[in-house]
Amino acid sequence: MEYSLRFLMVALLALLLPTGHIQLAEAQARCDPVQISWCLQAFVSDIPPTQDCCRRFKGQEGCLCRESGDPTFGAYLRLPGARRCASQCGVTFPRL
Repeated sequence: MEYSLRFLMVALLALLLPTGHIQLAEAQARCDPVQISWCLQAFVSDIPPTQDCCRRFKGQEGCLCRESGDPTFGAYLRLPGARRCASQCGVTFPRL
């Protein structure tokens, strides 16, 4: 009986692991740092973010921690204007 329970648990894990991997891959596929570039003008100036900027910035919200380490976009995300823009767009900004 104990053997069949272990087998069932292993079989369940084997079924669930690929599903989590697929979801992670899909989430990573949606991360596109170029989308953040639509907000660069708002990041480097006092110009308020456009609706398009906010829409694209919000779409990258789950990627901001990863993008903060990017050599190109990470520097822009560390600017004070990026936090201001995130606040105005309703984007949860990670601690960098």
